[in-house]
Amino acid sequence: MKKIVLFLTVLISLNSCQGQEKKKNTAEAKTTPITKTDAEWKKELTPEQYEVLREKGTERAFTGEYWNHFEKGKYVCAACGNVLFDSDAKFVSDCGWPSFDKAIKGSVIYETDTSFGMQRTEVMCAKCGGHLGHVFDDGPEETTGKRFCTNSVSVKFVAK
Repeated sequence: MKKIVLFLTVLISLNSCQGQEKKKNTAEAKTTPITKTDAEWKKELTPEQYEVLREKGTERAFTGEYWNHFEKGKYVCAACGNVLFDSDAKFVSDCGWPSFDKAIKGSVIYETDTSFGMQRTEVMCAKCGGHLGHVFDDGPEETTGKRFCTNSVSVKFVAK
């Protein structure tokens, strides 16, 4: 029953997000990829981080450490330390997950995600391939118009 409720919560949350970006399979800049076995990732990551980063899970809305966090600094991949977002790109979106209007150039890759009967654009770390979240076209119009909807558990904050 818990899994059904969680599935429905995620489905409703994701369905409320609008807009997608076309498929892009390459990073804007080259990075040295990190490859590890599942056993190595399981040793290094918490169970929650493994579920999101390696199995493409989603944390519940409004529960993550960074959804309402606005200190100055950088957000890095929780799996490999790749710098992904600057705090200046973070904005209040009221979707329950940390939201950024742009990623650091070359830090992420994109892939079409057709899970749950929807078509969305998945965002992954360009260095380790970890699942970060999705990008939508409903971000601030005065900047990029993008909203990188990111799982808190997939990133770590590094203060300035």
